[in-house]
Amino acid sequence: MTFQRARSAEQRESRRRAILDTAAAMLDEMPVADLSLNELSRRVGLAKSNVLRYFESREAVLLELLDDFLERWQSELADELAAGVDPSASAEARAGQLAEVLSRSLADRVVLCDLFGAQGGVLEHNVSVEVVKRHKRSSLATLEAMSDLVRRHVPELGDGARLFCLTSLVSAGALSAYVPPPPSLLAAYADEPALGILQVDLREALHSVLASALLGSLPRD
Repeated sequence: MTFQRARSAEQRESRRRAILDTAAAMLDEMPVADLSLNELSRRVGLAKSNVLRYFESREAVLLELLDDFLERWQSELADELAAGVDPSASAEARAGQLAEVLSRSLADRVVLCDLFGAQGGVLEHNVSVEVVKRHKRSSLATLEAMSDLVRRHVPELGDGARLFCLTSLVSAGALSAYVPPPPSLLAAYADEPALGILQVDLREALHSVLASALLGSLPRD
């Protein structure tokens, strides 16, 4: 794809969207760590210098993608929780159902978890203060909305909902670094099955972490 110079605000926004959409498509093929600005520029049909007119760095592209993915996921999560949590159940049962839905929802979104995992150590570096501030404002709004959603289904959490939500997102990012295991690790597990106990299943690991965090946060009589 080759673009002519964008002159209007609509054309510039279309160009930004094309860059983001191309980066999102690349992340369906490769992990965050492998996405380069050179390859992104090639696929979108722009010189690298032109891509940098719209985004100051590779990390700035990925931070905006993370914000987009989070917003979309939040909308979908609301419907998933409405279908998966029984409002008439006990607090402990609802907490268990919420942990099940949330762990499944996150584990099904591999790219989102990969972006979470890169957020603190990679994506928030090599960007300007303004880009970080914009991203953090978006992150804070997402965290508040997610906390409200969790409290809607388990109101017993109260103010603890925000910490639980933050723990959920950080855990998803941290655990996703182990999934999928590289071929050498799979070969080691096959050669020495006792080592397989260390293999991480993202959904199961997330469910264990989230269920423990939720049940531990519920008030006790």
